[in-house]
Amino acid sequence: MKVLFINGSSKEKGCTYTALSEVADSLEKGGIEWEIINTSNKPIRDCIACGECAKLNNACVFNDDIVNEIIKKEEAADGIVFGTPVYYAHPSGRILSILDRVFMAGRKTFSHKTRAGGVSSQKRGTPPAVYVFNKKFTIL
Repeated sequence: MKVLFINGSSKEKGCTYTALSEVADSLEKGGIEWEIINTSNKPIRDCIACGECAKLNNACVFNDDIVNEIIKKEEAADGIVFGTPVYYAHPSGRILSILDRVFMAGRKTFSHKTRAGGVSSQKRGTPPAVYVFNKKFTIL
């Protein structure tokens, strides 16, 4: 069994990474493999609803960022955990762009996988950010 973690923070080793690492360490103790993908400060395109992904085999038409890599890695994984810091009562823009595109372009891969979302926050904004994850997961 393998779980893929997506760190949606601009800070590669920040609080979101620390939280994901704690979960990963617990999984490892149970014999579960894992991998963390850091989105860091790499550019990530938004979904433009072009529909071209419907013609491709589990891929987005844009191949100049990390999204197709995430879809490919998820094909071999049993589950995925998305992590994000909370910015102004909302997940990071980068994780939202990733969610939109991996769920649209990688629909076949993500439809029957276990998914979870985690947020890193001080106080305010946690419930709305968690709601966004739950909404995205429920739609898929």
